[in-house]
Amino acid sequence: MKTMGKRVAIAAAVVIIVFSAGCRTRHDVNHTVDVKPVEVKPIHITIDVNVRVEKALDDFFNDIDQTEKELKNESEGEI
Repeated sequence: MKTMGKRVAIAAAVVIIVFSAGCRTRHDVNHTVDVKPVEVKPIHITIDVNVRVEKALDDFFNDIDQTEKELKNESEGEI
């Protein structure tokens, strides 16, 4: 009976080794990266500065209008 147990153990070990060897896989992965030169192009930017000029003109003319109103009020008070 002992020899039967040894044979079963040896057969089981052989089966396990054969199946585990069959499950082994090997994957070859090759990575290649192509580095291309980067093309740099000029960027044309147009900035509209009319808003700043318009605001500056409004401030300037508001000052003139304010001074005009003050002078008109003063002249009306003197008459």
